[in-house]
Amino acid sequence: MRSVGVEEELLLVDAETGEPQAVSAAVLAQSDGAVGTHGEQVFEQELQRQQVEFATSPQTRADELAAEIRRCRAEAARLAGRTGAAVAALGTSPLPVSPALTPDPRYRWMAERFGLTLSDQLTCGCHVHVSVDSDEEGVAVLDRIRPWLPVLLALSANSPFWQGQDSSYSSYRSQMWGRWPSAGPTEVFGSADRYHEQVRDMVGTGVLRDEGMLYFDARLSHRYPTVEIRVADVCLDPDTTVLLALLCRALVETAARRWQAGEPPARLGTSLVHLANWQAARYGLDDRLLHPLTMRPAPAETVVRALFDHVRDALDDHGDTKGAQDTLSGLLKHGNGAMTQRAILRRTDSFRTVVTECVRLTAAG
Repeated sequence: MRSVGVEEELLLVDAETGEPQAVSAAVLAQSDGAVGTHGEQVFEQELQRQQVEFATSPQTRADELAAEIRRCRAEAARLAGRTGAAVAALGTSPLPVSPALTPDPRYRWMAERFGLTLSDQLTCGCHVHVSVDSDEEGVAVLDRIRPWLPVLLALSANSPFWQGQDSSYSSYRSQMWGRWPSAGPTEVFGSADRYHEQVRDMVGTGVLRDEGMLYFDARLSHRYPTVEIRVADVCLDPDTTVLLALLCRALVETAARRWQAGEPPARLGTSLVHLANWQAARYGLDDRLLHPLTMRPAPAETVVRALFDHVRDALDDHGDTKGAQDTLSGLLKHGNGAMTQRAILRRTDSFRTVVTECVRLTAAG
């Protein structure tokens, strides 16, 4: 069974006012270099000092992954609490904020290179790692999951607000992230050799500092033997994070089986996938999405159900169908993080309350 691991970026905020707090160094100092079961760092610094990232260990069971996500969130909240802060699983800050760059040579190089693109960038995403047997299998997977990634973005959308105003998007994080020159959907590569050639060429331009700056929606991890799916916002409800991880694993397994059976990937142009991403970012689950099989508008629930049907055999084989179906039904009924945030704002007319309520929801799911 393929293993799956999750990285979540969390916003550090004042527990009472909801204002972002640049205290990541103090939070990480409290962690005492905590490591996971495979020796990996659990908590790490991120681009801005108002955020912190954790990574789970690879898991094969959904219940164990869920438990670890909750444990890591709880530990991040405990560590932040020691500094007078709290953590919120928000893709962007609803309140105005001036991002504070983490003092790191790599980030300083990026600041000099990219200017306002970097200094504006305070966004929190969720990255899902799914194990693959080889780079060849991994690239075959990347080629075949492309049309389905916008659906994952719609499910996870959790960043409707930006600098104290409604962005009109469900995932404004994805719009900000899309300003990086290497971000977004990729072409069909066809082979691992072609993928690695593209990576070498992109780094060789000098526009990017290193391979870690390849911000594709999905890529081969340069650290682990995994496909890393990076399209999603950080999810407000940890149950949604687990659902996202299970769907990612099932997508990878489904794609690998189709590759092994000799089925070619869909030859959709990158521009079409980019439009599907935009539609998902704009509307989330509120309106129509582009159907991955036709690239024509269809109701969001229809498209989400199509994704579920596409990966159902893999979900069945992993024993994940019932849990994923229950969480998905709840998500379609109650809404994603963006819908929850807007509902809180309508009820309270306070961005501060949006943040403080989301601090509670981050740990309560």
